[in-house]
Amino acid sequence: MSDTSAASTPAAPAAPLLTTPLHALHIELGAKMVPFGGYDMPVQYATGILAEHRHTRTAAGLFDVSHMGQVLLTGDDAAAALETLVPVDIVDLGPFKQRYALFTNAQGGILDDLMVTRRADDLFVVVNAACKQQDIAHLQQHIGTRCTVQPLPEQALLALQGPQAVTALARLNPEVQKLVFMTGGHFTLAGIGCFVTRSGYTGEDGFEISVPSGQAEQLARALLAQPEVLPIGLGARDTLRLEAGLCLYGHDIDTTTTPVEGALTWAIQKVRRAGGARAGGYPGADVIGAQLAQGAHGAQGGVSRKRVGLISTERMPVREGAQVVDAAGAPIGRVTSGSLGPSINQPVALAYLATAHAAIGTEVFAVVRDKRVAMTVAALPFVPNGYFRG
Repeated sequence: MSDTSAASTPAAPAAPLLTTPLHALHIELGAKMVPFGGYDMPVQYATGILAEHRHTRTAAGLFDVSHMGQVLLTGDDAAAALETLVPVDIVDLGPFKQRYALFTNAQGGILDDLMVTRRADDLFVVVNAACKQQDIAHLQQHIGTRCTVQPLPEQALLALQGPQAVTALARLNPEVQKLVFMTGGHFTLAGIGCFVTRSGYTGEDGFEISVPSGQAEQLARALLAQPEVLPIGLGARDTLRLEAGLCLYGHDIDTTTTPVEGALTWAIQKVRRAGGARAGGYPGADVIGAQLAQGAHGAQGGVSRKRVGLISTERMPVREGAQVVDAAGAPIGRVTSGSLGPSINQPVALAYLATAHAAIGTEVFAVVRDKRVAMTVAALPFVPNGYFRG
């Protein structure tokens, strides 16, 4: 998730920042606020990004992700309709199961990444903040005649993440312990009816909670009253997802990257691939299908570049935009996300590299202020994930 809006003409005043239902609570808690995805959002609290990151890895952190878009798709044809926009199996998704998906364009590029959960009578979709208006318009334009596309601006979204998230949330409703990774259900929390999924974007066990906006602060306070839970800002959310090897839309994936280049082929189920019962039929299927086919035949993965993880034993952090070169100094790619990984105390990055240099263990160099930082192509995630699979 990211704010990828283009710069406007110099004369145009900046649009006023939107706020989430927890804005006053963030201020009360001493948050440092920054613009993000068109919203005024907490980047960190008094203890700072490093402490917040480590707290989430060891206990439980509460994130306000209410800036993200929530949408319901309703109608008997909703799943089949959504499959015309994503290369993902939605039709066979079981009740209260969740799946990661991608909106693609005619060139096979990624318009946004999203989460889809099948509920009893609808599909519950969560999209990124900076893309939500265009995503909703995309859904209404292309499948609005086949199903009802209902945005949910009256719902807030909280993420409770970390190994002790289940301990804290179970005090509000013990039934949440029955959920496993990428499943969801309806639960009453602190007297409030919520829809909860066991998912998140930190690499840890945790939950995302859709709650009516008017009761979001009440629920947030109930969660923050638990001894395991501290409020966490977007700064630590970014370092956590980077260590987990997860893409940030507008940085690691965008309209110029395909799912194959982005190393997201795991999200394309067999039933949607060549030979599958519902192969193709989504935007860019010919491009993505050809890349998958070439990769299956060993032709350098079917693409000229691939998203990889990079790790360094040096101390200098490598940031987004840094050029990557080979031992001879020839350019072979570019960093799309980079930071010191607080959990491993080593610089980590995501980058697109020429496929010939993308094998795990390959030695490369990132150029930082004219200095070459030695890095190694590494397996993702950088930190083992803690997802609860039962």
